[in-house]
Amino acid sequence: MTDSLVARTPSLEVVPLVDEGLGNSAYLVSLGDGRALAVDASRDLRALRVAADQRGLSVAYAADTHLHADFLSGAVQLAATDGAVVLASAAGRREFAHRALSDGDEFDLGGLTLRTLATPGHTHEHIAFVLLDGPSVLGVFTGGSLLVGSAARTDLVSPDRTEELARAQYASLQRLAALDDDVAVWPTHGAGSFCSAPPGAARTSTMGTERATNALLRADSEDTFVAQLLGSLGTFPPYFLRLGEINRRGPALADGDTLTQLSPAQVRALAAAGGTVVDVRPVAAFAAGHIPGSVSIPLRDQFATWLGWLVPYDRPVVVVRDAGQDPAEIVWAARKVGHDHLAAELAGGLGSWTAAGQPASSIPVVGAAALADAVVLDVRQTSEFTAGHVPGALHVELGDLAARVPSLAAGPIVVMCAHGERAMGGASLLRRAGRRDVAVLAGGPHDWEQVNDRSLETGL
Repeated sequence: MTDSLVARTPSLEVVPLVDEGLGNSAYLVSLGDGRALAVDASRDLRALRVAADQRGLSVAYAADTHLHADFLSGAVQLAATDGAVVLASAAGRREFAHRALSDGDEFDLGGLTLRTLATPGHTHEHIAFVLLDGPSVLGVFTGGSLLVGSAARTDLVSPDRTEELARAQYASLQRLAALDDDVAVWPTHGAGSFCSAPPGAARTSTMGTERATNALLRADSEDTFVAQLLGSLGTFPPYFLRLGEINRRGPALADGDTLTQLSPAQVRALAAAGGTVVDVRPVAAFAAGHIPGSVSIPLRDQFATWLGWLVPYDRPVVVVRDAGQDPAEIVWAARKVGHDHLAAELAGGLGSWTAAGQPASSIPVVGAAALADAVVLDVRQTSEFTAGHVPGALHVELGDLAARVPSLAAGPIVVMCAHGERAMGGASLLRRAGRRDVAVLAGGPHDWEQVNDRSLETGL
């Protein structure tokens, strides 16, 4: 998704490229002479290439504000295929060719200039890039330091450094706040990112707006800031703990976006050898019939996050999809979160599986009336659950469910979330672990509220 944003000079075009699933923005900056700068581009470069081609641009520079934990960077790919010069923090100690920048360094883009500001906090080596036209500051690429209405989490480097980095984050935000009111703020993380951003927030801002409205930027002391930031932290996918190091070493170059075709017998053998079958079809299709033991992760904006959260990255993965679902979407979603073992699919889809005489399972989708006789398991994030849930519901976040199955009481379970996708994922994990009496609630808590004319509970 692209959304054009024109900065203060008419000749400058900064194009945000929004990844709705990961909640992030990359940026394509036209340098006015057919060349472009890419900032915090992910390994999935398709949207960036479309935006560049539409404007007749070639990517000459690829800048990364930090060692990303939530996606693999596309900078190495841009260097290899486009000849882009990679710009990144010297403190990141990256193991591939790049221009290592330290605080105060300036890099000439050929008319425009990038000035480096050390802004540790989200990561220890984080930098922001101030974009200048001569002496005029046009905007700042803040990465995971100053966000729209927030600041990014500081617990991804090491639990022992979380508070230290939170205090560094405070200092970094204060340093950015010294910029003028009309300076554009271009963050990487936004609404929907597990790196922390308030829901519904705009993707870009100005320094004046942030000074006036950002509660963290307006904190009356460093201690208050730290308490507010650390108090807002929720869980995050486990792949966050390994992607930073891959980005430091340099992600492998990726080519092609097709899936190898496997027969039903080959899929059965792969699963028996420890591989995972991931069914990306819609909830209703999976409910009606699926390969026993497969994991339901419907193909939607959030597919990459849940694939990375629920499925081991170091084992083979085979996909079951509908004919109308684009294999390239599946492949690139997997690659940007480091799932390079996803390279095959069941040829012919589920129809070929059943035609070969292989067994299929189903999971019922039930209405609110069925909740009276079953344990209600809500698999949403804690913040969602505390905001309103079915009275008496058990809460286990979907990302924790596989480990918690042995502790769940015996008996019928109805799994629920907000709309059904995560609930079906949870139900598939329960079935995979041997639970048989499992169903999924159609809809979410507000649907239950309307049907039963009762209020939801809040809190834990």
